[in-house]
Amino acid sequence: MSTDPDRGEPRHDLSTWTIDQLRTYIHDACGQQLETARIAAQARAYDPTHTQEVRRRWAKLSLLASRHMRTDSTGGHARVCQQDFMLRMWVIDQLGPDDTDLDWRPDALASDTLAALTCTPAQAAALADRWRDLAIEQIRELRWHKNLTAHVDRLVGYLAPGPIRDELLVWTATRQRLP
Repeated sequence: MSTDPDRGEPRHDLSTWTIDQLRTYIHDACGQQLETARIAAQARAYDPTHTQEVRRRWAKLSLLASRHMRTDSTGGHARVCQQDFMLRMWVIDQLGPDDTDLDWRPDALASDTLAALTCTPAQAAALADRWRDLAIEQIRELRWHKNLTAHVDRLVGYLAPGPIRDELLVWTATRQRLP
């Protein structure tokens, strides 16, 4: 962290911070600070000049910021979950699954995805058929479900046949009908 000489306040160019500096910052941050830290860590995870292990560490730090946002009242639970799921899916796709870490295990991501959903594919499909007649809150819930399942078409390819995979396959078809 450096100091702005004109104002005597710290500047937060988080893109230059180390993993340890950013981790410390995340533990005391809230609101927009967490979002800024999440984005900075995620950008470093996407950087192909880092090794896969370093990229996983940056991704884990981005998840930490996201998960702190879940408990922060300004986070928006569905948005935070969607960001979490998409980053985890990206790591699985780009850096490979890792059965020793729940964040990088496809079966864990599948279970977490299903746990975040508040209705079944059949319920969502029934609402989607008449979405224009729904209250704004119900439309918003359908949109959340569409966003929360954005990664499932890629995820099913990593899963063994079984009930969880089958349910996610139903969601891949259902989400196409959601507003």
